[in-house]
Amino acid sequence: MSRRPFFFSVARFWGIVRKEFLQLKRDRVTLAVTIGIPVMLLILFGYAINMDPKNLKTMMIDADRSEFSRSFIMAMHNTGYFKFVGELNNEEEGEEALARGDTQFVVNIPSDFSRQLVRGERPAVLIIADATDPAAASNAIGAVTRLAESVGWKDFGGPLTTLHGSALPFEVLVHRRYNPEGITQYNIVPGLMGVILMMTMVMITGLAMVRERERGTMENLLATPVRPLEVMTGKIVPYIFIGMIQASIILLAAILLFSVPFVGGIVELYVILLVYIAAALTVGITISSLSMNQLQSVQLTFFFFLPNVLLSGFMFPFYGMPYWAQVIAHGLPMTYFNRLVRGIMLKGNSWPDLWTDLWPLMAFTVILMGVALKFYRRTLD
Repeated sequence: MSRRPFFFSVARFWGIVRKEFLQLKRDRVTLAVTIGIPVMLLILFGYAINMDPKNLKTMMIDADRSEFSRSFIMAMHNTGYFKFVGELNNEEEGEEALARGDTQFVVNIPSDFSRQLVRGERPAVLIIADATDPAAASNAIGAVTRLAESVGWKDFGGPLTTLHGSALPFEVLVHRRYNPEGITQYNIVPGLMGVILMMTMVMITGLAMVRERERGTMENLLATPVRPLEVMTGKIVPYIFIGMIQASIILLAAILLFSVPFVGGIVELYVILLVYIAAALTVGITISSLSMNQLQSVQLTFFFFLPNVLLSGFMFPFYGMPYWAQVIAHGLPMTYFNRLVRGIMLKGNSWPDLWTDLWPLMAFTVILMGVALKFYRRTLD
């Protein structure tokens, strides 16, 4: 029995190299993900991620409407941290706007502010801040607390020079709502529920039909009279229960281990979880319909998962991103889930407050299920 000579053949080596390049060229999904992920990360970290958010939505209650109140509001606008988007009539409307997420700050200037100021009674401007995300509000709060000194000494001249003294003529009171101590866990742990559910649910269902095609069991499924919608919903339902169990474990850990407050309703939370888990599973089924093998499924899952984590407000302040990044984020389910779960747990939001972010999540699920049905393969080739 003859033995092959043991030596390295450049021709054979080059043949293998060419084969791998040809295989990579045919696997367009792998090639696109290989190039797309570095480009996406460079763009997101280079342009979209910003730890010092500016132009935060602010509403005002200016009951005084004096020269001093207008000067203070203009000074807030000039810092670049505040963008005034509306005016409110009373503090109750401000609380409702904060709960719905319509604004990040509410500036309340009382009706007798200028009169107390002239009398030297040292009035106060109240600023109510949504502090659910401490990183988003901290720099803006730091800037506004320094405004009293700069605005005060600039405006109190002429006959008002008697107001100059060691103490400032008025003070700024900041009321941090929902997370007054600025505890990071209150913001991170509820969002972590969305991250874990998205990662596991998409990964599990993303491999579902691909695995059946690779194992050959898809032939038996295609031979039955079952319809595509029945196949997909049938594969989703068992994993909904798994997702609910995961969410319950995370919720218990959040309350018992991290002392995250829960001031909302448990029914509202589990309804939101049901919709979000269905959305995540629909993403996985869509990826499974588009993929030819398990490797492609994992790659597409990772490609979808990264923007959700980076742009949804889980890791970085949402309003610190440029407008184009916020537009992209509003097409991602985790963005809405983070607002919903934090609104229920930290703010105690009810259905009227939740509906604004709930219906886009439901629409996302329905639209993506339609995409999955369109690309569902009725044959093996």
